[in-house]
Amino acid sequence: MTRSQKEKMLAGEMYNAADPEIQAELLLTGAWLKRYNDTLGDPAERWHALLLERLGTVGLGAAIRPPFHCDYGFNIRIGAWVYINFNCVILDVAAVTIGDGTAIGPAVQIYTADHPHDPEQRQAGLQLGRPVSIGSHVWIGGGAIILPGVTIGDHAVIGAGSVVTRDVAAGSTAMGNPARVRVGGRLPQS
Repeated sequence: MTRSQKEKMLAGEMYNAADPEIQAELLLTGAWLKRYNDTLGDPAERWHALLLERLGTVGLGAAIRPPFHCDYGFNIRIGAWVYINFNCVILDVAAVTIGDGTAIGPAVQIYTADHPHDPEQRQAGLQLGRPVSIGSHVWIGGGAIILPGVTIGDHAVIGAGSVVTRDVAAGSTAMGNPARVRVGGRLPQS
């Protein structure tokens, strides 16, 4: 049986984003985002109700301050008491999981979307996604960028403006571009 392009996307395989089913999902999410982002002056309870309409999982007390941007929404799972500040971008062609009590600063970007390195595959419109997992009670500073396939462990801290290109262990503090884990209060020597 041949799998649909959406099924391939959800499985982390190469897929073509121009597929009509995928384009229809993007349009639905765009309409939802318009409604969501128009609620900036509304109470957090309104945000929560709208998040429940589109996101895969939304824990108790979770809030995302508008404006917010994502590809699909249904691939995003956020735990209880997660707080995501203004201007977050989540490219969720694959699963994005954010654990309980995590706080994410303004203008953070979380990318699962990736592209093949082969130019012919890119030219053919093929894409893929790699999931991002962020543990519980993590702090991510404003303007940080989390790249595809990254896992950030529980209680980790990501410095503002950092570009996280590889996994960050639980309880670690990582910062910089590319983000490196601090050792004993200092960044390791290169």
